[in-house]
Amino acid sequence: MELRHLRYFVTVAETCHFGRAAEQLHIAQPALSHTVRQLEDELGVALLARTTRQVRVTPAGEFFLGEAQRVLAAVDAGVRGVQRIGEGQLGLVRVGFTGTAAFSHLPHLARALAQRVPQVELEVHAELLTAEQCEQLRDGSLGVGVLRPPVTGDDIDYRVIEVEPLVLAVPADHRLAVEPVVATTDLRAEPLVTYDGRNSVVHAAVLRSCRDAGFTPHQQHQAPGTAALLALVAGGLGVGVVPASARSLPLAGVVFRDLAGAATVELALAWHRETSSPLVNTVLAELEDVFPSARPPAEAGS
Repeated sequence: MELRHLRYFVTVAETCHFGRAAEQLHIAQPALSHTVRQLEDELGVALLARTTRQVRVTPAGEFFLGEAQRVLAAVDAGVRGVQRIGEGQLGLVRVGFTGTAAFSHLPHLARALAQRVPQVELEVHAELLTAEQCEQLRDGSLGVGVLRPPVTGDDIDYRVIEVEPLVLAVPADHRLAVEPVVATTDLRAEPLVTYDGRNSVVHAAVLRSCRDAGFTPHQQHQAPGTAALLALVAGGLGVGVVPASARSLPLAGVVFRDLAGAATVELALAWHRETSSPLVNTVLAELEDVFPSARPPAEAGS
């Protein structure tokens, strides 16, 4: 039994006319009649009752018609699905986010993709440092990364979508909380809550800012992520220097102040240079409009 047997039978059963069915199928009527007869012989039951005046579906034919329609609908849906996957319009894409990017950029990214490519499903992996994302882009665990350059390896491409200033997070009752802008040099004597230094781009930028201001920071505590860092600041255990997107994480007892003289950190969309995934390429193309490049390509290349 072949799919064409089912399609031919369904068309005849729905029209109850071999001539009209043959026209719809673009085949000769004798060939259609022969094929339907082959199907009946294989099943061992008459599906159609034929007279010189009419064609009528038998009870067995009524049952088989419903089954055949379901099979053909499933096959057609499968074909459409495969085609949409090949076109990058259907499937699951895994996206990694570093630090506060999940809070500051994930909502906008998710809404935009839901509107533009509604059959693309996102699987979000948050709190991944740049080095981790590069490895997962490389081994295929991630399709797209939202990370902070520089990237590791020359096989990871990226496009900068934002350049963020570093800002100061201080306890609400701290002496610096009343200042609208704080100079980096004012942190010389302050106990600092910093990120865990391993592979943290932000941590490196904080240390660089302090060195450029002429001092080595007193690192009182280290935190694995921004949420924990802000909690330590709220507890009065020090001040913190964080990306400006941390303002999207309001926490009672913490205020944010602009920090003059501090470095900036970049946020970028990243992907494996040799990706062959139509889905990843579609997502990246759609995000071109959602997140325009923050720097000219010559400056943002890997």
